[in-house]
Amino acid sequence: MIIQNFNSSCKPSRLCGKVKKMLKYPVMKGPNKNHAYIDGSNLHKGVENLGWQLDYKKFRIWLSDKYNVGKAYLFLGLIPKNKDLYASLQEAGFTLIFKEVVYDNEGKPKGNCDADLVLRATRDAYENSFDTAVLVSSDGDYAGLVKFLQEKNKFLTIISPAAPNKCSILLKRTSAKITYINDQKSLLAA
Repeated sequence: MIIQNFNSSCKPSRLCGKVKKMLKYPVMKGPNKNHAYIDGSNLHKGVENLGWQLDYKKFRIWLSDKYNVGKAYLFLGLIPKNKDLYASLQEAGFTLIFKEVVYDNEGKPKGNCDADLVLRATRDAYENSFDTAVLVSSDGDYAGLVKFLQEKNKFLTIISPAAPNKCSILLKRTSAKITYINDQKSLLAA
């Protein structure tokens, strides 16, 4: 299930309604149309392990300012009790892509979005719907995607929500530029 910030009557070059008012920096216009692909669970757990809380609105603005991100896809498991969180993420300018969750033996939800993120980024690359991609994750499962996008000259950077020693060696071996979100704590903390 995809929930987007745009209604069908919007022109692609501008944001509609309430979302436009919520964003300090609207979706970028012009030749640079970069996309961010964000593993929501990896981002949340990574920042939590660093001992601080991320302000998602500031993060969305930072992605737009720093990396010219027009579309920021946030992949996460769908848990109905989190509907207020989902609404605030949409208001901050994220396009939410949900995965149905399953529960482990201890009752913890698991919404593994890796395959959905890879498929979306690959499809978007083939459809040439972005100039370059930003990956927000520390998970080595995305190394193949990074290499693919690098071969197509469509990759910009990895933003790791983990400390440098916790970011996957597989991502580091891609030779992609890696920015560690903890270095941006003063800008992005809630």
